[in-house]
Amino acid sequence: MTDSWANIPIAGVDLHLELRGSGLRSGLMDALRDAVRTGRLAPGTRLPSSRSLAGDLGIARNTVADAYAELVAEGWLTARQGSGTRVARRAAPRRPAPAAPRTRPVRRGPAYSLMPGTPDLAAFPRAQWLTAARRALTAAPHEAFGYGDPRGRIELRTVLADYLARARGVYADPGRIVVCAGFVHGLTLLGKVLAARRVRAVATESYGLDMHRDLLTGAGLRTPALALDARGTRTEDLAGLPDPAGARGVGAVLLTPAHQFPTGVALHPDRRAAAVDWARGTGGLILEDDYDGEFRYDRQPVGALQGLDPERVAYVGTASKSLAPGLRLGWLVLPDELVGEVLAAKGEAEWASSALDQLTLAEFIASGAYDRHVRSMRLRYRRRRDQLVEALAERAPGISVTGIAAGLHAVLELPPGTERSVIEAAAWQGLAVEGLSRFAHPSAPPERDALVVGYATPPDSAWTGALDALCRVLP
Repeated sequence: MTDSWANIPIAGVDLHLELRGSGLRSGLMDALRDAVRTGRLAPGTRLPSSRSLAGDLGIARNTVADAYAELVAEGWLTARQGSGTRVARRAAPRRPAPAAPRTRPVRRGPAYSLMPGTPDLAAFPRAQWLTAARRALTAAPHEAFGYGDPRGRIELRTVLADYLARARGVYADPGRIVVCAGFVHGLTLLGKVLAARRVRAVATESYGLDMHRDLLTGAGLRTPALALDARGTRTEDLAGLPDPAGARGVGAVLLTPAHQFPTGVALHPDRRAAAVDWARGTGGLILEDDYDGEFRYDRQPVGALQGLDPERVAYVGTASKSLAPGLRLGWLVLPDELVGEVLAAKGEAEWASSALDQLTLAEFIASGAYDRHVRSMRLRYRRRRDQLVEALAERAPGISVTGIAAGLHAVLELPPGTERSVIEAAAWQGLAVEGLSRFAHPSAPPERDALVVGYATPPDSAWTGALDALCRVLP
């Protein structure tokens, strides 16, 4: 016979039936069995009447009626007066039972987390963000739905320039700003530019995120360490810091001057000046990570280092701490000479950040919602910090707390040799915490035992439990 097929509307969807073989009846039965067996026809699905299906397939009605009757006899279908012909419930496709897993202990996640680096995600301003998104979408020009300017939406760059100048002391003309998908993306672009400039090494702080060092080494750059003390990173050592490859020295330095991560020290004014003097004298570049500069509690905000010399500092900001890391929105404020090189590294179209998310953030900032959210979160995090300090003073008086003038985390000093045992005890209590040694540069062994406690991380419902668990494990 000649093969025939049809898309048959069953239960509101089209079902592809293909009749093959030497007989119409047997071909139809095979097609229906296959549809049931593979799950395309679910148990309980009502089939078309024999008249309707015959018309769709272009075959005799008796052929369809006979096929239905035989499939009912085989148990594939059921037929009841007033209910029509349906796929039998017991005709569901059989799937092989999964192999029994090997007996292994199940490792449950922690009940509480005080890991640093994350804001309170439950506090994301959903309603205000939705309002901003609606306004942004309504006002968006048609071209916003295209591939876009690699610098990012001009609406966002314009409001960022105003906000950063007002709140962080950054010289931020919109033409100097390049939108990126968070700090990691921005640092990746800068690493490519430095490597293309034949820079061999970027100095990093002796405590910091290994992921950032890995990004730079992935670009072919070495990352010698600068020591830290109570006045912040020893930037005066930049001039004498040798490149491990034996070249002329470092060509850039990565700093967290407003609130060193993770120790929490603000870079002393003398050392800010030393960093800028080094950059001017050598033609070097300062990469400024201003990850949580908006959250300062006990005195006036510490402005960005970039304001001292916008031509020698590449400023990297992000919404990851002020709003949420899931937004994947950040920005570079660049020296004029770097803008073209960063855009070349990024590519000819904006592919990393959604134009609609950029427009929403622009509206969120322009409407004042961003400032209100930051003020609200500053109060919330300060209360958390104060509760942490009070609880430790009462329940673990031997533990000193440092790095608490700003940011979303604190450093808890521990007796020598106890960091690892405290972290293990915390795990038994269902509490995730991080040790200071986790952030030490490979060439700079940890100098002290401490915990880095992210007091912003837990939602309000878990904060008390996390604090209790922490106090139980401290020596």
